Amino acid sequence: MAKILPVIMCGGSGTRMWPESRESLPKQFLPLLGPLSTFQTTVKMLEMGDTFERPVILTNHDYRFLVAEQLAAVGSQAEIVIEPVRRDSAAAVAVAAELAARGGAGVVVAVLAADHAITDPGEFVALCAKAARAAEAGKIVTLGIKPTQPATGYGYIRPGAPVAGAEEAFEVAAFVEKPNEATAKKYIAEGYLWNSGNFIFGADVMKAEIAAFEPAIAKAASDAVAASKIDLQFRVLDEKAFASSPKKSIDYAVMEHTKRAAVVPADIGWSDVGAWPSVLELSTRDERGNAIVGNGAILDSSNVLIRSPDCLTAVVGLDNVIVITTSDAVLVLNASKADQVKALVEKLKSEGRREVSEHRRIYRPWGYYQSIDNGDRYQVKRIVVKPGGRLSLQKHFHRAEHWVVVRGTAEVTCDDIKKLVHENESIYLPLASVHRLENPGKIDIELIEVQTGSYLGEDDIVRIEDVYHRV
Repeated sequence: MAKILPVIMCGGSGTRMWPESRESLPKQFLPLLGPLSTFQTTVKMLEMGDTFERPVILTNHDYRFLVAEQLAAVGSQAEIVIEPVRRDSAAAVAVAAELAARGGAGVVVAVLAADHAITDPGEFVALCAKAARAAEAGKIVTLGIKPTQPATGYGYIRPGAPVAGAEEAFEVAAFVEKPNEATAKKYIAEGYLWNSGNFIFGADVMKAEIAAFEPAIAKAASDAVAASKIDLQFRVLDEKAFASSPKKSIDYAVMEHTKRAAVVPADIGWSDVGAWPSVLELSTRDERGNAIVGNGAILDSSNVLIRSPDCLTAVVGLDNVIVITTSDAVLVLNASKADQVKALVEKLKSEGRREVSEHRRIYRPWGYYQSIDNGDRYQVKRIVVKPGGRLSLQKHFHRAEHWVVVRGTAEVTCDDIKKLVHENESIYLPLASVHRLENPGKIDIELIEVQTGSYLGEDDIVRIEDVYHRV
């Protein structure tokens, strides 16, 4: 059997995991279940054995540098493909099939989510190999998770007859929507499986099925790949072509209509990590079911999750509660109401709250900056620039800046002057001056920036030149 081409979908915003997950840093990039993010864990899992080819990552412009940085942090490589506008999973799967088919006939593709957790990666890899044999026989295969409880948040699959010549694969007799609890108990008793949303298929087979059921999606994907361009280390799909795709999930577009659907039952410790109770369930807990990540204390409580990286967060006399503390927001949640976090985020967004979309620490391709203090006509930031990092050549119309280097050596351009600013030295950048910050060294630059002026918004930046193509 040839190797499987894995395609990881990495574009979701993860609103149910607020306040850690936000639009600027969604849940797939967070270390929710250990030192690595779920995206990084997925990538490393694909490197076990020789079942998989080098992966393709499907993401968007906002997350492209996050993807590249997290790959580099774990020593992994991938082709990163950028969706220029957001569409649903059918368009992403169509692009995956199109890219794979261009690599030759008979390529088997595994489309995987970046934000799922699997506690038995070895079994996952083995089952993907079995699913690939069914895919080579013309099936579109999903991994059907053996239920551990009558969950109402997942779709279910009713397995049918065995697939001829494919070990442990079964025809899909029916896909069913998310049930109520009584129906879920009935499904479990009858041998139904959870729909994991991971698919393994022959690229040509999926292309043909999408073309048959959703020709507009098929054409949009084909045209977008054909007209794609390389920008830095990314392949960017053609925006006009990709935007013409209807927004539809792969379940509605293909899987509920195709006669080729098959399922491989999987007992792999799978979770979609869809809400905070999933994190508690997968965390190391004490004898009363409590888990603490970071700086927390619990007294006379049970089934409590505390995540607090900085300030001390304490819980006394509570049950079934989740407390998430970040530098600028605190969520106290009755675990039974976890599905309402998404509605809370929508409410906060309608009120224009910055905390919905951004953390205080904002990541950029050159490093990050973090707000420390602000007031009338001033703002203080901490800025960290990676070795080789280079901010855009820019100017501001409403503010001046003072930079104090506290670590490393910065190369600073200010109008016609370029100079090195060493540790414990500072430089003043007047209003409207054309300036740039670079790191020519081998360690991070860390500096404190003090902004003063009549307007301090991030949109008061005129980029003149930028190595990351953001002008």
